[in-house]
Amino acid sequence: MTCWLPHSPHGPVRKPYIYPGHSESLKVSLMGNIRPTYIKRVAIELVQKYPEQFTSDYQHNKLMVAKLTDVRYISMRNKIAGYVTRYRTHYEA
Repeated sequence: MTCWLPHSPHGPVRKPYIYPGHSESLKVSLMGNIRPTYIKRVAIELVQKYPEQFTSDYQHNKLMVAKLTDVRYISMRNKIAGYVTRYRTHYEA
């Protein structure tokens, strides 16, 4: 849920959503990244197929995704590389 405050001198400001019933550290949060399933599926398949090709460096992973796939759109390549980086750093650590 997003609420815009119209009276900011710099334009609209995004007000964080407050989750009721959560602990104090998790109470205020802005929305995170929600990736489509096909981005996750392609990224995980690439990591499982070529585990030695990917690292926790986004720029390196971006080049490897471009080299190993035939993704047409740069934004899709970047999303796949970003999820590969996140997958390598968080889930395989």
